[in-house]
Amino acid sequence: MGTARSPTPLSHRALARRALQEDRASRDRTSRRVLNRDLRIRATIVAQSAGTLSGLTAARAVAALAGVRATPRAREGAAVRPGQVVLRLDGTARQVLAAERTMLNLLMHASGIATATARAVRGTRGSHPRLEVWATRKTLPGLRDLEKAAVVHGGGHPHRRDLSDGLLLKSTHLSLVPVEVAVARLRRVARPGESVEVEVRDLPEALRAARAGADALLVDNASPARARRIVRGLVAAGLRQGRWVELSGGISPERVRAYRGVGADAVSLGALTHSARALPFHLRVEPPRLSRPAR
Repeated sequence: MGTARSPTPLSHRALARRALQEDRASRDRTSRRVLNRDLRIRATIVAQSAGTLSGLTAARAVAALAGVRATPRAREGAAVRPGQVVLRLDGTARQVLAAERTMLNLLMHASGIATATARAVRGTRGSHPRLEVWATRKTLPGLRDLEKAAVVHGGGHPHRRDLSDGLLLKSTHLSLVPVEVAVARLRRVARPGESVEVEVRDLPEALRAARAGADALLVDNASPARARRIVRGLVAAGLRQGRWVELSGGISPERVRAYRGVGADAVSLGALTHSARALPFHLRVEPPRLSRPAR
């Protein structure tokens, strides 16, 4: 462990198409009755709170499918402040309003995840060894690549993208197969340089997994004190050196700070993706420019 595969490049266009179809953007009955077809406008998307920006590329893909020209005014991963313009839009009023909610939804959701990740990363400052912040597979179906990318924009690591990405023995596997047998089976199919990681709950399980040949240990649902005892027990047994130790389960971005002195390598937080609070943005339409009367 220690290095993570970058998120699979997101098919922003496919995500944008699904999202626009879900909102039936081409059937906006209100705009089609109220607004002239050729009325062109300029608009901006503006941050309403301080945070970390993500979802900009997906929002631009939505705009492109809707026929709107979208010009970024910030970059993914940048800190934004209230009132800051992140995207400038040019198109017909019908096009802009049809894409508005979808663009805002993606920006708000992804930026909320990036903001929570940045907060967790700040909580690791001063840790030794350096504590990394990782995501999990606790993502919304269909939005995994967007959410994993948002974690990276916040300064975290994506972890496994899916079940084919990496070898991780969970407690559910080990309730059916002894850890020694399971590790040996995975060792035979591991790719060159690929780690075998085992989920453990206490020091006896950690020692048994390490002795079975696990390269990495996922310590589940441990308080800082119990996690520290497990790490120290591995050190005392001569089994810590060169072995990745990851902590997971019930850790919020606000609680990361409590794990800085445990001696682990990483914390993985499902809360980054399943519980992040959306960062608010809104659309601001610029007043139409009126032509000067002829003299």
